[in-house]
Amino acid sequence: MEQQYEAEQPGKASKKNKNEALEWVKAIVIAVVLVLLIRWLFFAPFIVDGPSMQPNFHTGERIIVNKILYDIRKPKAGEVIVFHVPSEGRDFIKRVIGVPGDTVKVDGDNVIVNGQVIDEPYIKEAVEAKHKNNELYNDMNFPNDQVKEDTVPEGHVFVLGDNRSDSTDSRMIGYVPYSDIVGRADLVFWPMKDIHFIKH
Repeated sequence: MEQQYEAEQPGKASKKNKNEALEWVKAIVIAVVLVLLIRWLFFAPFIVDGPSMQPNFHTGERIIVNKILYDIRKPKAGEVIVFHVPSEGRDFIKRVIGVPGDTVKVDGDNVIVNGQVIDEPYIKEAVEAKHKNNELYNDMNFPNDQVKEDTVPEGHVFVLGDNRSDSTDSRMIGYVPYSDIVGRADLVFWPMKDIHFIKH
């Protein structure tokens, strides 16, 4: 028995294609808007500029900063943060060493928090290399003439650059208020050969 097929009318086919195209356009527009909103609200790109976080971060590296994390909880010691420095008119990237209530002292290459020398595996090799040459890795102690108070105030953090001898940080600019923190550095995404999640 011969089967019969109903031919689709040209007008219907054209209308169907237009509807499909319109749905695709809507989906793409929604996706782009969502990406932009997510980036604007939750994440921000940051470009490392300067040697202050060597050997762990280098000039020209692109980083994704998590902007929402510190709306959920407070910064923790060891985390790498990006923050505004109004006096400099730009953003810095540094590592949190002390949180509110901590007493902080930097004595040579010893960083002492609440009376205990902290372990800093992220700069261990660099420090040891300097010590082999009978040199100090750090050239500025804390407290000092620029910042005399050794206790981190409420709503602030104490930060240091990993490259202690070439970093403008809390030893010079003082404690960083929460309100100036952009967020936590979570991912290096450029150059591609260096893509990695940041350990805190």
